[in-house]
Amino acid sequence: MKTPIASSLISFSLATAFLFAAPGIEDVADPMSASKPIENWRKGETKQQRDERMAWWREAKFGMFIHWGLYSIPGGVWKGKKYNSEWIYAHASIPSDEYRQLARQFNPVHFDADAWVKLAKDSGQKYIVITTKHHDGFALFPTRFSNFNLKDCTGFKRDPLAELAAACRKHGIRLGFYYSQGQDWTNPGGGFVSSAKGPWDTSQMGDFDTYFNGVAIPQIRELLTQYGPDVPALLWFDTPSGNMTPERVERLLPLLQERPGLIINNRLRYGGPGDFSTPESYIPPRGFVDRDWEAAMQMNKHWGYSGNDQAWKSSTTLIRQLVDAVSKGGNYLLNIGPRPDGTIPEASVERLREIGQWMAVNGEAIYGCQPTRFGPEAGTPDPTRKDRKGNPVFTAKWDWCCTTKPGKIFLHLIKWPTLGEFVAPPIVEKVKKAYFLADPSHAPLPITQTTNGVRIPIPEKPIDPKVSVICLELE
Repeated sequence: MKTPIASSLISFSLATAFLFAAPGIEDVADPMSASKPIENWRKGETKQQRDERMAWWREAKFGMFIHWGLYSIPGGVWKGKKYNSEWIYAHASIPSDEYRQLARQFNPVHFDADAWVKLAKDSGQKYIVITTKHHDGFALFPTRFSNFNLKDCTGFKRDPLAELAAACRKHGIRLGFYYSQGQDWTNPGGGFVSSAKGPWDTSQMGDFDTYFNGVAIPQIRELLTQYGPDVPALLWFDTPSGNMTPERVERLLPLLQERPGLIINNRLRYGGPGDFSTPESYIPPRGFVDRDWEAAMQMNKHWGYSGNDQAWKSSTTLIRQLVDAVSKGGNYLLNIGPRPDGTIPEASVERLREIGQWMAVNGEAIYGCQPTRFGPEAGTPDPTRKDRKGNPVFTAKWDWCCTTKPGKIFLHLIKWPTLGEFVAPPIVEKVKKAYFLADPSHAPLPITQTTNGVRIPIPEKPIDPKVSVICLELE
């Protein structure tokens, strides 16, 4: 993932107000989400074929991201100084031989693939994406194309990817693999982005094509062929450096196209190709109407485990971000950073369980839902402020959100109305019933529907203090 230098453009806090995206965030340069539609990478694929391939992902809406590797061992501290956790190798300019020694300490004796997957399932997540090789170059799986891997360098001789694949099949969860193809700080020639400050060690020097042809492409082939026909369900590439030219991407695409049904994100190179855009650490105020997209989000300020980072978002904030993303047509990929021993921080587990409790009641308003049929509730352009292109800056609002399914509209009440009623915008169809999903009896609410809107009486206090959902059934 990107360094916090980029992530710090956006902060999330409930101290003064819950912010899902900063007003005017669309004016922030974000090549990972891309300002133009991404190109399809499967040549000759029809719209129907693409829709069939993307169907499970569009239905899922909610996934688990896992950042786990050698960087989990220092946990954000190197020789008494604090650094970003998963970028510590680069930010502390650690000599390669010294960083490689961390592998001797990597022995996740408490790793339990079934428990990890069960946690994801209980939280309502439908797919998992795990870092198989992050920017440090350490492969979290046995590989024949680099000696810097879990089997050859650690005392842990199991394959966590194989165990996760088995557990995901058992629990009905899709498994995807993250792979950093555009930068690798250990394998010679692997490349860097500007924030990596590299190379800082002569052993990192080399030819990128030698690395790409001899390490990246063969390792991706291993990931596509070693874990069965259903794993990985998707590949999540990351930080395409300037080395990832269209020609090099074209060199890789035939391998990816061999896997029927495979989904990939838009980070092979800047601007695509891919299947979905990937805004990171924020949710676009208006989403994207011309593409599939997924917001990747941390629970605190880091992706990998950091023992010093206690800036945990509340489960309320995380649920509201999930609702916000789905209401704008996106998916929500929520990250955890396990400890080096294979345990998951208690704060992450607590939040996932609370999200799961909410999803058990309100999942109908998330899974398989389409975005809002309204729009103004997300915010309005501010004619007094201009972005870099001279257009009015979009000022976001988060009083309520809307998701939809055929015959149903779901109103997610975030800021509880104070006048004893909620007024939804006008609806053409007749509303035949309205009720709170959190009410087990689904007792009908006595609504008043006019051409000016739908007036819905509500109690003095929220049904659910996190997000209360009203379902409108339409004739």
